Amino acid sequence: MRRWLGLLLLLPALLAAPRMALAQATAVAPPSLSVELSTRRIEVTTAFSGAEILVFGATERLIGPLGDEVLVLVTGPETAMMVREKTNVLGFWINGDAARFNRVPSYWALASTRPVPAMLDRVERADLRLALDQLPLVQLGSQGAEFRQALAGLQQEAGLWVDRERPIEVSGGRLFHARLPLPATVAHGIYQVQVMLVRDRRVVARQELRLDVVRTGSAAWVADIARNQPVLYGIACIVMAGLAGWFGSVVFRRN
Repeated sequence: MRRWLGLLLLLPALLAAPRMALAQATAVAPPSLSVELSTRRIEVTTAFSGAEILVFGATERLIGPLGDEVLVLVTGPETAMMVREKTNVLGFWINGDAARFNRVPSYWALASTRPVPAMLDRVERADLRLALDQLPLVQLGSQGAEFRQALAGLQQEAGLWVDRERPIEVSGGRLFHARLPLPATVAHGIYQVQVMLVRDRRVVARQELRLDVVRTGSAAWVADIARNQPVLYGIACIVMAGLAGWFGSVVFRRN
């Protein structure tokens, strides 16, 4: 009798155990974020005039000020760049001090559902480097801050650094998409697309996608010669420039 009484007392706990386990599993389940690119490969030909990166996805919760927020950060392959200061000497502009920057992202663009300072605190923004002034550039040579500002200005003017936060469009409360422009001068290589889900001023989920920008056709052929046989490439450029000048002089002389 006592054994049956003990089993009856344990029965409610046994029935509640699966529900408790399910509740605990639900509590620790990571936030849901599904993202994709419209294309994983962009081909650069001689007629390439630019393109755009289309990122789209969905979240499990509503997107908005009282719900989740979304960030999209796209970075291109790193390169090295030189910034020179022009100095006026007796009416002539000559090269002055110079700074070399290593680990420069050839492309950097940000999109978000709201301004980043309204979504993340200062420490989180610094850790994720969600601003141009937080990029980990290695500066050699002259160390003035004006060289870094000049570099940022040149890249922004070329459309390679998109520092203005482009809005992410939301449909149906949970679907989103972002369009980021790629100029015609974009570098070829592997691009990293990061999509971050923000909740309570913290990044709670993240997905990374790969985008390949490749040269094809005659553009790839010319690039290969310039990289692998620079002497031959230089001679060919000189010969073509000479022929163009000769042809122009013949045409204008006849006229």
